[in-house]
Amino acid sequence: MNDELRYAEMLEIPVETVTVSRKEKKKRREELSDKLVKEVNEKMAEDPAYAESTSIERNYEKKPRSTVAKRVLVGELAAVVVLCLGIFLTNIFLPDSAINTFVKGLFRGDAAAADTRTYSDFNLSSVVSPYDDVEISVSDTGVMTFTAACTVYAPCAGKVERVSGNAEEGYYVVLRHSDSFTTLISGLDSVYLGEGDSVYNTPLAHADGSRAVRVMFYDNETLITNYTLGEGGISWS
Repeated sequence: MNDELRYAEMLEIPVETVTVSRKEKKKRREELSDKLVKEVNEKMAEDPAYAESTSIERNYEKKPRSTVAKRVLVGELAAVVVLCLGIFLTNIFLPDSAINTFVKGLFRGDAAAADTRTYSDFNLSSVVSPYDDVEISVSDTGVMTFTAACTVYAPCAGKVERVSGNAEEGYYVVLRHSDSFTTLISGLDSVYLGEGDSVYNTPLAHADGSRAVRVMFYDNETLITNYTLGEGGISWS
């Protein structure tokens, strides 16, 4: 009811003769809402980044895998197969080849590289103290023998690989100097070092003189005979 209607009632003017105008606020709000929606839609059409709730379709062209990439993959697989086949064949026909020595070093169980030195690469020293009066003999088969109460020394640098035996029969020690060169010393009364200890011309054991001490050098499984004894110690001949 507008001001004109109230004024007509006050003057007792018939209502039918009064024009009533109403403010259609609700309709106007709807129009504004529609206008706002339209503006937002137009904004979304101009910039799809505003359409967060609307999925934006993008056409991705599925490209086939590059031919070059396929060739590289096939080449790598072929190289691995060739390498494995080469190791297998050399292991059968060339067991002492460089690649087999390298592979054996990897699977030896330690992080050290393969030691390919031969016995001739080592300088030997006496297995007894020069202050001990010990008579040493060497047989034609390469076995060094002496019987005396003395300290026994390692002939050259290496590690104690094995200690075995007992007090009644005597102990023996295996020294490993390289992958192929080892020393075996038997007839010992006591051993100062344990397995895994490093040696370098150091006191290794003691002999009480009750049994013969034997020293043998090995190149792999072959007893080495080409060495001589002198005043300066042991030397390869």
